[in-house]
Order: sequence, then structure tokens, then C-alpha cells
Amino acid sequence: MKKKIQNPIAMLCFGLLLGFISRLLDIFTTNLGEIFSQMAVWILLGTLISIYSRTAKKAMVNVPAFCLGMLFTYYLTAVLSRGVYSTGYIIGWTVFALFSPFMAFLAWYAKERGVLPKIVGAGIIAVSVLSSVLLFGRFRIYDLVIDGALFFFLFIKKVER
Repeated sequence: MKKKIQNPIAMLCFGLLLGFISRLLDIFTTNLGEIFSQMAVWILLGTLISIYSRTAKKAMVNVPAFCLGMLFTYYLTAVLSRGVYSTGYIIGWTVFALFSPFMAFLAWYAKERGVLPKIVGAGIIAVSVLSSVLLFGRFRIYDLVIDGALFFFLFIKKVER
């Protein structure tokens, strides 16, 4: 993928769309709704947005735009559909979104050369694995797929800078 992500408005729209779709998956499916409720999926998507952003600054704008768009439509759809949602989850995901510029920088930096960026990349994967176990109770087969994709994009796939 040579084309770099540069447009925060496009990332906001992407987040708005995925927030809506994610809520619909929660309503109408069991397995897909559960998968898209896991933090590991959003870590993967945020990492991909970051590493394919042209610069670290672009990543630090693109990822929060995506996260805030996703949160807005997810909870708006929950309200409009009279769905069940927790204030604790809203607070948790909002904190995640507020820290996303820092996390985007780390993800972008993980594709640089050297030992420290590789340690950062391993840390991203470790956080993804731990979020599955600590926050959601166990490590599932789709977590293996998600974390395998993180490993591929962080350590194997080359990204032109």
C-alpha cells in the first residue's frame, strides 16, 4: 500500500461509518458484534491508520478523528435504537480516544528503524493481547488473527516513508 492516509476528514467519516456499522453488528449479530466490541480490533485499525499516515503529526490527527467519529455514531445509534449501553464503557472508550494521539505517535514510530521502535511495536501487540485477557476475560481465536495482523503490519510488511 503506497498511498498514504492524509485526510482527517476522511478518517472522521470512516470512523462515523464504522461506529454505525459496529452498533448494528451489536444489535443484529452475536459473533461479529462481540468481535467489534473488543479493544484489539480498534488497536489494529488505529495502528493501520497510524503507520499509513504520511507523518507522525498526520497520524496524531487522523487516529483521534477516526476514534471520535466512531464513538459518536456508535452511541448515537445506541440512543436512537434504545439500546443498552454503560456509562462506564462510554467513559472508557472516551479516555481511549483522548489518549489516541499519543498512541498514534507510538504506532507510527514503531515502523521506524532501530531497536526502540521494535520494542514499541512489541508493546502494541502486548497491549492488544492483555486487553483481550484483562478486559474481556480470555484470548479467543479471532484475537490470534487480530494480533497476527498487528505482528504482520508492524514487523513484516514494509511501509515506505
